[in-house]
Formats: sequence, structure tokens, C-alpha cells
Amino acid sequence: MKVCLLCYRGNPYAGGQGIYLFHLARELFGLGHEVEVIVGRPYPRYLGRWARVHKLRNRNLWGVYRGEWLREGRPLGMLAPWNLFEFAATRLRFFPEPLSFSLRALGLLGGLLRRGRFDVIHDIQTLGYGIWAMRAFGLPLVTTVHHPLTVDRRESFARDRTLGERYNTAAFYPVTMQGRVIRRMDRVITASAAGKAEIVREFRVRPERISIVPNGVDLETFRNPGGISRAEASLLFVGNTDDVRKGTRYLLDALERLPPEVTLRIVDDPYPRKTLMPMEVERRGLSGRVTFTGKLSPEALVGEYCRCTLLVQPSLYEGFGLPAAEAMACGAPIVAAGSGAVGEVVTPQAGVLVPPGDGEALAGAIGALLAAPARRRSMGDAGVREAGARFSWPASARGVVEVYRRAVAERYGAAA
Repeated sequence: MKVCLLCYRGNPYAGGQGIYLFHLARELFGLGHEVEVIVGRPYPRYLGRWARVHKLRNRNLWGVYRGEWLREGRPLGMLAPWNLFEFAATRLRFFPEPLSFSLRALGLLGGLLRRGRFDVIHDIQTLGYGIWAMRAFGLPLVTTVHHPLTVDRRESFARDRTLGERYNTAAFYPVTMQGRVIRRMDRVITASAAGKAEIVREFRVRPERISIVPNGVDLETFRNPGGISRAEASLLFVGNTDDVRKGTRYLLDALERLPPEVTLRIVDDPYPRKTLMPMEVERRGLSGRVTFTGKLSPEALVGEYCRCTLLVQPSLYEGFGLPAAEAMACGAPIVAAGSGAVGEVVTPQAGVLVPPGDGEALAGAIGALLAAPARRRSMGDAGVREAGARFSWPASARGVVEVYRRAVAERYGAAA
């Protein structure tokens, strides 16, 4: 098959969609399919080995740090219509990337189709109006969505205290657009039963149009190579600390209840690139126990998974829970909030689940595991076995291809 993948942020360091794009394109190529990718900034690395990459030029105005866009080359490029639109939208606290990327991609895809035809178009979590307009090309449209943005917006509203904060939340999440677009897709892929239930409830997509295909883990990279000793009282958190859904406040609640020799390593940027968690750590007087590593390469991240005593994932909601799956593959025991799909990823053999939003329960589970090294080793061994059996990217890609085939058969069968 000839597949066109669309992804508005393509770099694996920019979020889960970049990781998904990278591995899916590689595995599709390995299965003998022809892959072209239309992608926005920050751009992917090394993807050109397996796919023809078409980079949409934009200023990534939401993703850059403060005034960094001013220091880019070609400053007059900001006067281009789409750049002006994105600049104005971000100043009003809107998040315009899904919309602007989808409309840019629509024009580029029209040009590509004049040179040849694709069998399927696969959008990765964009769901902008330009994706809807691609129906005019007459090709099967598939989208991957791990969970609706209504989940994120609900959690954000719950923490808002001022009218300005509520405005920012209402402006930021393009849930109306995404709901309209996802209902026009031929097939929807999600990674878990919890994600499917959310999509049905929040976006009113018919259940029979949604396929569950679990995400993969790069098992060649995420493994314990041996020779790395685990620390005895070192917790690890991996995730975006400015995202309140990650539950980091409850992780700090737990840390305050644990003995002072227990430390926490956070795989995310420190202040000033991130503010919520670094400032909260400082306010609570925990700076001597908490270390921010910054963004890490996959190899360095493997080292963190292999050295930590256990991974803590206190998320209030997860559509999959990739850090837990990666940590399992590296033999790290898990303590996690049983929210969303996390309970589908972390089994009782590989970790302990606690109620979301409960720092006391989190501290109790962590303390119990810190006092039980034999139990931790047993959980780590079980996690390695389960990750190998359940979370391989080749298996995930084969599942995605089956969805493509079904979408093709339904589209052309209906047309016939």
C-alpha cells in the first residue's frame, strides 16, 4: 500500500505523536509499504530513511520558548498570512497548530495527488478542518486519537480559579473542531479500551468505527542491557510537568510524606522552560531532593529507567501511558494512578495501582515497595516479559495495516 501520514508535530521530543509517527513509518516500511509523510515543526529526525518527508514550514509559535522566534532567520517571513494568523491566535491564547497545519497539508496533498495516488491517508491526532476537507480527494481517511481533548479541557477547568484562567482553557482546546472532524473519518484508531470509551462518549463516534491497536515500545532500545545497578531510594517521573493531567502535585504530596533519603528524578526541562513543577518544588522546599534532567535521548532515558528504584506515574488520565510501558521493558517496577488506560498497561504483576489524585495512597504504595526489594525484582522481571509480549511496534504496525485494509474495503465497497 501507499500511505500518507500526517502529523502536525513530528519530532519524538515534542510529544507522543512524534514517537508514534517515527516508529509507525519505520515499521510500515519494513512491512513493504510505501510511506510519505507531511509533517510540521519541530521536524522529525532520521525519518527519511523509511519515508519521503514533506516538511511544512511554520514558526511553531506555540512550541517555542518566549521570543525565540524573533531570533530565527528570515524575520520578514512572519508577514506570511499563515504566520500572521498563528501569531495573532497564540497571543489570544488559542492553539492554532492543528487547524493551520491541516489547511497547509490540504494544499500540499492536492499537489502530491497530481503526481500519484495514495491508498490511504492517516492523520495522527490533528483533526483540523483541512483533514475533513481531504474527503474531497475520495480516499479513505484514518485517524489515530489516544483520547479526546475534552479530557484535558475538563481537568484544566477543574483547576482554574480566575476568569482569565477559564478563558485560557476555553480558548486553548479546539474540541469543537476535533469533534466535528473525527465524526467524518472512515476509521479511528486508539490505543486502549479506555480511550475508545472516551471517544464514543465525548465525540459521539460510533463504536464499530473505532479499532483498538495498542502502541508499541522500541524493544531494541528500551531494555536492560545488564550491568546497571538500581538505586535503593530513587523515584523517576517521565512526562510534561506543565501538564496538570500528569498529577505531579500528588507526586510531590507523596514525596513530602516519604523519608528524606528518598529522591526524585524528573525527565523534563527545569525552570525557566518549564514553570509549574520547578516553582512548586521550590515553594515546598524540596529542591534538595528533586533533580530535573532536561530532555533526554532514548539511550539516556533507558539509563534512567534501569537505574531508578521504581517509576511513578501519578497521571489523572492517560490514553495509553508510554513511560510505564517503557519502564516495564527496562525492568523497572511501577507505582501508578489507575486512571484511563494505565490499568490496561500496568498489571498487578508489574506494578501497583492507586486511586488518582491521592498523594497519601501514592506515598503508601511507594513506601511499601521501597521496603520490599524482592517484590520489586519480581515486578521488574514480570514487566520485561509483559512488555515483550504486548507492546512491540511490529505488532502495532500490523494492526494499523489491518485498519487500513478495512477502511479501503469499506470506502470502495460503498462506492461500488
